[in-house]
Amino acid sequence: MTRPLRVLHIDTEKGWRGGEQQALSLAEGLARRGVENLCVGQPGKPYVERCAAKGLDVAPIRTRGEADPVGAAKLRALFRSWRPDVVHMHTSHAHTLGVVAARTARIGKTVVSRRVDFSIYRNALRLSWFKYRFGVDRFIAISRGVREQMVKDGIPAGRISIVHSGIDLARLGGVRPHDYRAEFGVPAGGPVILDVAAFGWHKAQEFLVRATPRILERFPDARVFLVGEGECLPKVQAEIRSLGLEDKIVLPGFRGDVPSLLAGCDCFVMCSVLEGLCTSLLDALALRRPAVGSAVGGIPEVIVDGVTGLLVPPRDPGALAAAVVRLLEDRALGARLAETGRRHVEERFTVDAMVEGTLAVYRELVPEAAC
Repeated sequence: MTRPLRVLHIDTEKGWRGGEQQALSLAEGLARRGVENLCVGQPGKPYVERCAAKGLDVAPIRTRGEADPVGAAKLRALFRSWRPDVVHMHTSHAHTLGVVAARTARIGKTVVSRRVDFSIYRNALRLSWFKYRFGVDRFIAISRGVREQMVKDGIPAGRISIVHSGIDLARLGGVRPHDYRAEFGVPAGGPVILDVAAFGWHKAQEFLVRATPRILERFPDARVFLVGEGECLPKVQAEIRSLGLEDKIVLPGFRGDVPSLLAGCDCFVMCSVLEGLCTSLLDALALRRPAVGSAVGGIPEVIVDGVTGLLVPPRDPGALAAAVVRLLEDRALGARLAETGRRHVEERFTVDAMVEGTLAVYRELVPEAAC
């Protein structure tokens, strides 16, 4: 006799980024399909609060890094009481803590989502060799780019499944384009170039800053908006000052109206030097915005060059500026690419597709459960 599948999700982040949205969307989609979920995260932080607000069961457990024996012990006790079929770890610290707790409790198949295309050997001592070689039944990579890097790092390909991140298209229905002229004083007819990303080193917004003077040569009334927060913001601000672009580049900080900002821009840019996939890029294409992206990581799976957008080499401000100018000059081309981009997202990058792909992984690991 089959029984409902039980999945315990762990997300140790204190903030809210794309990975947390994917973890929440996954748990919601699983719940609609009859899966029992328990979402574990930091007390009082967005992940557990937003999961609870959606009616999902939560278990707030404070953890302090991945080398936290107290946190691992609390997780082990929770595993023994709740008895999950699958322990799904959504962050790097959750990976270590969850594997230790699951293996010592001898409960649950272990699944780890890998959302970045960094090498796992960022530590010079290569301690990650142990972390990634032992204790994980299945890795879920969010793109081919992520999987290729993991295989290059020595993880057996048979232990890695690809399940693309997905977005909720219904969330973007009826979004009104933001009035950049009213809020920010963008000149009438001045094109808006938009980048939405946390200011981490790999997002590399400084290359869009360096491309801006060349964009302005052709479109002097253009404005570039870099939306987000993060540790590399001061570096980008210094770059803007050094080029005298304070009146051409706008830094609005964190915004809760990103869909509206996307809908109102003339060109979306993602100039990362490493990128797992990028849900902001998916949102932009879903809203039929012309897009330019670096040919790194999972971006080429979203932007098919000349079909759903334009790809450029990473760290190349000249190529980036040329691609943006091309889309601003040839609006018919931009509209054609954007329309194809919308269909591409509908076919491959929805939340439903992400949930079904993840369920297929669970079914392989726990064939006796109903899911």
